Amino acid sequence: MPQLNPKPWLLILVFSWLCLLTLVPLKVTSHLFVKPGKTQVSAKQSKDGWTWPWS
Repeated sequence: MPQLNPKPWLLILVFSWLCLLTLVPLKVTSHLFVKPGKTQVSAKQSKDGWTWPWS
């Protein structure tokens, strides 16, 4: 039963993982976003406390 011989399959597994771990990050990091997000200016917070309707 040659499919149980781990020697060629282990090498194929190692090389496939090496290819995936080197090519996928390069593809992901080279991706450019079409519309970059805008930075939002935080609104000035008032120093008054919360006005409760029942107090």
